[in-house]
Amino acid sequence: MGNQISAGQLKEAFLAGASLLNEKKELINELNVFPVPDGDTGTNMTMTILSAAREVADIEEPDIENVTKAMAGGSLRGARGNSGVILSQLIRGFTKELRESGVIDAPVLARAFNRAVETAYRAVMKPKEGTILTVAKGVAERMTELAVSEEGLIPILEKVLEYGDEVLEKTPELLPVLKEAGVVDSGGKGLMTVLYGALLSLKGEKTELKLELGDPGSGEGAPLPSGEGSRSGELSTADIRFGYCTEFMINGEHEFREEEVEALRSWLEGVGDSIVCFSDGNIIKVHVHTNHPGNAFEKGLSMGYLSKMKVDNMRLEHNERLIRDASRIAAMQSLEREKAEEEAEEKDFAFLAVCAGEGLSEVFKGIGADRIISGGQTMNPSTEDILKAAEGLRAKHIFILPNNKNIVLAANQAAALSEGGELHVIPSLTIPQGISAMIAFSPDMGVEENEKAMKEAMSKVSSAEVTYAVRNTVIEGRAIAEGNIICIGDRGLLSVSETVQEAVSEALNAMLRPDSEIITLYYGEDVREEEAEQLAKKLREEHPEQELELQPGGQPVYYYFISVE
Repeated sequence: MGNQISAGQLKEAFLAGASLLNEKKELINELNVFPVPDGDTGTNMTMTILSAAREVADIEEPDIENVTKAMAGGSLRGARGNSGVILSQLIRGFTKELRESGVIDAPVLARAFNRAVETAYRAVMKPKEGTILTVAKGVAERMTELAVSEEGLIPILEKVLEYGDEVLEKTPELLPVLKEAGVVDSGGKGLMTVLYGALLSLKGEKTELKLELGDPGSGEGAPLPSGEGSRSGELSTADIRFGYCTEFMINGEHEFREEEVEALRSWLEGVGDSIVCFSDGNIIKVHVHTNHPGNAFEKGLSMGYLSKMKVDNMRLEHNERLIRDASRIAAMQSLEREKAEEEAEEKDFAFLAVCAGEGLSEVFKGIGADRIISGGQTMNPSTEDILKAAEGLRAKHIFILPNNKNIVLAANQAAALSEGGELHVIPSLTIPQGISAMIAFSPDMGVEENEKAMKEAMSKVSSAEVTYAVRNTVIEGRAIAEGNIICIGDRGLLSVSETVQEAVSEALNAMLRPDSEIITLYYGEDVREEEAEQLAKKLREEHPEQELELQPGGQPVYYYFISVE
């Protein structure tokens, strides 16, 4: 390779970086500070970059313009979690410089790395050092120093990444919580993984690309360990014939004829079941359960370009019969909802709330949520997921409640990308905060007044979540052993115990204040109702001064969400 990178090489380097991140995502997940079973930095970054990689891979005649646009647009729309949003902003700044320069050499790469860092720092309200941002800045600074070197581009990049590794190793010194947990920053590790994959490609090393996520999780998170508070093993997946629920839309250049739709439907019947396939002008909507989602996508690409693509691994959720019935019902409900939305009159306000669990969904619907975005701590919705959820809501102003600190940036990015500026993010960091914010809403007030009232209501709520530890570590001076029950509050670790009951009790003792009035427990899908009732009875006896409410949340991974007001 010479001292410039061609558009074709850029394409292959980006795909190689995405592929290596996909391969290493579980190792990156394990670097999360809190040893909870939903460590998702690697998964979020991977899903973000794969969203762009699939668009890049479809480019047959690469030039700098179309490759960089696919890299930026795909990652922005597919961004999930804080780490994914920051990665998408790094890619956005990087590609913008390449696109404006028109060539890719060492000086241009230096400017591109620096522009990437500037763009990402601007996207984060309170940037922290010792994170992916620090690693990106170190890479940019080293590239700037070496860009004037007479060395070839490959030796320069090797030295840049070597320095990036040095910065990554120092992240625990910049962020004490990393040092205590004995890990480097997971986001920084993910970024370096992408860069190393790209470098391998530029050096001419050919590897098999892995641009399918494989087994990303169902969105329901890891099951709780069997034993106390667990119903593990009730659902069998042994009889599932087709494991992936696959959805997409084919956008054609002409109005599709019924013969074309029928031919596609017949082809789908040969590769799966639970098929919904119908046309609407120049669009065909497809839903199929199959073992090879990629083949279904390829078939769709032969008829037009794809949008609204979604793949869920059903073997991690339910047995085949339940999934098939649910999918058919969901398809019918979706059509009915779309029709109702088209006929509905525009109203002043609407709400989008993010949560996982049937009980929590019902709570939000009961207090006025117009649409629920499935997701939460275990599977963060992407920027595009949020934008699509807002589509069809006929309202002048749409409030988004992320209900998770790892979804706020994606929600902000969705609001920035929306055309009309009607999306308003209420930065709820927990489910209890989101519920309190919605209760504080008044249709008689304007947007700014409601935003102020909802944020004030959130500030009066203390939240906590109870789960189990997946590894040994030390957090805030407290030793945690694998399998311990841990409770994490708004400001850190609240309790470490052998049982769920002890963890909740200890956490409440730390959360309650003299003016606390209401305690609410939302129990998860792996907690039996009788167990929750027994715990509630015990806690009412311990805290007679407060009113205690018990609600079925149905959330995965977490035994309980706790709210104190």
